[in-house]
Amino acid sequence: MNTKSKSDSYAAAGVDITAGYRAVELMKEHIARTATKGVVSDVGGFGGLFELDLEGISRPVLVSGTDGVGTKLKIAFLMDKHDTVGIDCVAMCANDIVCCGAKPLFFLDYIACGKNVPERIADIVKGVCDGCVQSGAALIGGETAEMPGFYPPDEYDLAGYCTGVVDRERIIDNSKMAPGDVIIALPSSGVHSNGFSLVRKIFDVEKRDIKSPMDFLSGKSVGETLLTPTKIYVKPVLALIERLGVENVKGISHITGGGFYENIPRSIPDGLCARIEKSAVRILPIFEMIAKEGSVSERDMFNTFNMGVGMSIVVSRDSSDAALEALRESGEDAYIIGEVARGEDKIELI
Repeated sequence: MNTKSKSDSYAAAGVDITAGYRAVELMKEHIARTATKGVVSDVGGFGGLFELDLEGISRPVLVSGTDGVGTKLKIAFLMDKHDTVGIDCVAMCANDIVCCGAKPLFFLDYIACGKNVPERIADIVKGVCDGCVQSGAALIGGETAEMPGFYPPDEYDLAGYCTGVVDRERIIDNSKMAPGDVIIALPSSGVHSNGFSLVRKIFDVEKRDIKSPMDFLSGKSVGETLLTPTKIYVKPVLALIERLGVENVKGISHITGGGFYENIPRSIPDGLCARIEKSAVRILPIFEMIAKEGSVSERDMFNTFNMGVGMSIVVSRDSSDAALEALRESGEDAYIIGEVARGEDKIELI
């Protein structure tokens, strides 16, 4: 810890640089959990160093993704719980890049806050590290910016960046998709990290009690349920690709903001259509609650939220049983929600 660097003038302006040093010390034990054999540098340098292991990869392609947690952070502020939103941050990036078959290598985070409270920053980074462990990525760097006057003292923003690698010959690019292919759903853990501007409006979270347990939510409060971290699908998806081969895993969609209507078509080529059976979707209670309390139409629900499906995977019909078996062996309660057919709309919910 740097004991020489101290500025009374900067502190008087609201920026305590010594708090930043303290936060780094507190987060080091969490960061150590994410270390992989490619990590070359320690935290605290001007750049994170990572050595690529290209064994078995003939034409390496780097894949990058960046995202934030969004206004779900407002729920964390209200609940004063900060150790899980970091998982959301990693998930939003890592789940995106695995859609093309990439293995996450490393992650960097960015935290901007009104006041650097070292213990709170360490909690946030703990969540980031939990997400990195779940996705197999190393946390090799980041930034905490104390910005008084820009953010309220008890609030912060959180964003991240992930880089992965995939062999060019093994990229999942939907080029082999065909009519008759099967669409498999991987269950979500809840609302994940999308649609929270609407959620907060419907539940009027600033004024409503969101901390009391509810039978409808299996004894959890609205706040607890909404803060459930985004599920990270990296390891089950990579295991599936390894088991079935890229010729049988034909398209992957991460169901984020925009729900089914926006995200599933992103993995469907022109001339084909994903036909989803609405009755097959295992809708979670929190979505039923949102629809009822907000009088949100079914169309808008499927166009805003994941509805209980965090990721969809298109596989060949002949390999669908093996795909379900492989995913279930990885702990995913996967199930079929539709098929690919000819059509110009890219998605139909029937």
